[in-house]
Amino acid sequence: MREETADIAVYGERAPGADARAEPPGLEVRGLAHGFGPRRVVDGVSFTLRRGEVHCLVGPSGCGKTTTLRLIAGLETVQEGEIRIGGRLVAAPGFSVPPERRRVGLMFQDFALFPHLTVAENVAFGLRHLPRRERERRVRELLERVDLAGYANRYPDMLSGGEQQRVALARALAPKPQVMLLDEAFSALDTSLRARVREETLAVLREAGTPVVLVTHDPEEAIRAGDVIHAMLEGRIVQSGRPAELYARPLHPFVAGFFGPVNEFRTRVRDGRAPTPLGDVPAPGFPEGEKVLAVIRPEGVRLRPPNGSGLRARIDARKDLGPVHLVWLGLPDGTQVRVRESAPVEFPVGSEVAVEIDPAHAFVFPAR
Repeated sequence: MREETADIAVYGERAPGADARAEPPGLEVRGLAHGFGPRRVVDGVSFTLRRGEVHCLVGPSGCGKTTTLRLIAGLETVQEGEIRIGGRLVAAPGFSVPPERRRVGLMFQDFALFPHLTVAENVAFGLRHLPRRERERRVRELLERVDLAGYANRYPDMLSGGEQQRVALARALAPKPQVMLLDEAFSALDTSLRARVREETLAVLREAGTPVVLVTHDPEEAIRAGDVIHAMLEGRIVQSGRPAELYARPLHPFVAGFFGPVNEFRTRVRDGRAPTPLGDVPAPGFPEGEKVLAVIRPEGVRLRPPNGSGLRARIDARKDLGPVHLVWLGLPDGTQVRVRESAPVEFPVGSEVAVEIDPAHAFVFPAR
């Protein structure tokens, strides 16, 4: 394989059609593919980040999220496609810039701090090439940025989880990375601490203009952190877009269910609609009689007093979770469905209610 030192001209090459006067994207991934033996774990993955953007990779375990990060970082060899950082080619088949020369920062779930080194020594670990005074100045700046200026001489076991996370961030920022990769970096923190540390970390990265790729399994984290979400299944990105776009217009059942549990019904199209026990869902574009999967979100089921005509259901159970109220409905055919209400539910368990579907929360997909 060619290393970067063997082909400086290739490393300096700009993306085709790039305007030298325009700022290049912070990160470009094009047609990335990778396999282990016969198994293809990344298959045609492409996305582009501008400086300061946060993109989230989401999907079930084994879908290729972490392998994609490892390819960007240079820890795996690119078999197909290419990767550019700041407009410069760093990886393609037969060519790879070494990981230590890509200026990519990595943060993982376990922080990976050196227990025998102080906070300052941990942060300075990747700055050994700098003169001592410059190295010390850089460490002071970073500790101030992450609000740990008075912690330089402490050891990791003297810090809280949130403080250790900030040390890991300072260490990752020390070499001034052009891209930051976060692999479940906040999942080990307590729920109460996770949101604050995540917001503080991303604020520092946005301020520095560093593009971020965040791998997470947490829908709330992806929604709150990501400018763009890439939903992955079996090595492919099945949909990319801003969180609100994926929520309002999912293109795949996985995306529809990513934001929380859903009600699913396998059915056949009849007169342009998908019949379900909750009522018909519009199914434009599907042939008559085709097998489909109708997905109705719990927040798309509306409860009404049982007056007049309409579908009837019985409230089997309910649970109040502060601002959210969950209800389990029993339908006449024996089906049980979930309902999610933001307003308090007035109907007691065992009572009869009328049910309506909000079409904005109902989707039809090809049966798989």
